Amino acid sequence: MAGPRAVYVDPRLCEAHALCVELAPAVFDLGDDIATCDESPAASHRDDVDAAIAACPRQAIGWVDAPPTTIPKGSIA
Repeated sequence: MAGPRAVYVDPRLCEAHALCVELAPAVFDLGDDIATCDESPAASHRDDVDAAIAACPRQAIGWVDAPPTTIPKGSIA
């Protein structure tokens, strides 16, 4: 089973074409000439994120492994 994933926009590659914003407006936004995103979108938006990844002309968007959640010392897991 794969671990949790997060959405990532590479700021070095993004040229603000905004196709991601058109395809997944609940996840992506355009600010300061670069796309930004909700790194942990709801499961209902994952297909839209996949479409945005496929449409990005610079291949600047992708899924990455999310870091594990840190459990504070003394907590019950």
